[in-house]
Amino acid sequence: MRYGTGQNSGEITMKTIEWQGNSIRILDQTRLPVEVRYRLLSSVEEVAEAIKGLEVRGAPLIGVAAAYGIALAAVMFTGNQENLDREISRAYEILINTRPTAVNLRWALQRMINTYRESNHLDINTIREHLVDEANRIAEGDRLQNRRLGELGATLISPGSRVLTICNAGALATCGHGTALGLVRSAFAEGKVDMVWACETRPVLQGSRLTVWELTEDEIPVTLITDNMAGYVMRSGQVDVVITGADRIAANGDTANKIGTYGLAVLARHHQIPFLVAAPFSTIDLAIESGEEIPIESRNPDEVRKIGHSFITLPDVEVLNPSFDVTPGNLITAIITEKGIARWPYRETLANLRESTGNTEGGLQ
Repeated sequence: MRYGTGQNSGEITMKTIEWQGNSIRILDQTRLPVEVRYRLLSSVEEVAEAIKGLEVRGAPLIGVAAAYGIALAAVMFTGNQENLDREISRAYEILINTRPTAVNLRWALQRMINTYRESNHLDINTIREHLVDEANRIAEGDRLQNRRLGELGATLISPGSRVLTICNAGALATCGHGTALGLVRSAFAEGKVDMVWACETRPVLQGSRLTVWELTEDEIPVTLITDNMAGYVMRSGQVDVVITGADRIAANGDTANKIGTYGLAVLARHHQIPFLVAAPFSTIDLAIESGEEIPIESRNPDEVRKIGHSFITLPDVEVLNPSFDVTPGNLITAIITEKGIARWPYRETLANLRESTGNTEGGLQ
């Protein structure tokens, strides 16, 4: 049985997340590619644990999970309605502190808080319905935005392209289709992509575990390389374009993404290879001027000390483990969103995208 996304439809045939009764059903991505396993989350604490533990991962999907977490807090609340404010605030604080870099988390939570404030004069059952409906709208919006992003981004891809990517910014990181891999998926459907180089993405191996699995399920040719082989394949003329996702994009185009992305951008510039960033507009944080203001998450040192459950070094060695780095905007050829394509200078073009579309679906400002 195949579990992938289906190259013809471009939609994932199994849902990464969905509201189910009075709980949230997630695909546990820490088990892939060995096991396809789902988990039911029945409390805000379990949602936060799943986000922190990378069972739910990818900036867009983290935002959706957090939105469902707020809805879950209301549904599971059993106290008097006058105390619901306190419970929603508690849930917000738990969820906003799970992963600091991905701005989609804060964007989705703010949408849910706005919906709650607009509804809190109603009876508690109606409030619950409104919050679940809003979370469902955020999830469906993500699916539609990714499809549009993929269509726009595919216009930048030349026939016969060999794409290099890092981490997993595909259907598994979203509610369907994907961002960077959504662009690849759309371009492949148009016959433009010959193959994909997938960086393994140390230390948690999202490239080898998730991207390779996802592309294989879609029957898109993929070759796995270690992260330190990227320069070799670029110099040997085997890469035509680099495509990555993003976790937060500043007003000047500086982009936070999985650690190792900055190095790829420097290599791509040296070898005159286009470097594209694909992300929903909700990933753009126009309230910050540059990447210097983006908080970078530091994770457990054992992610570097171990592969799986086995130590690969001394168990007490000092470790630096930032989860993200920041690529300066001037190294990025284009930023593709569902609202349009922006190019340098990004301070002007990203602001123009916001103004031209009315900013109805996101983009913190």
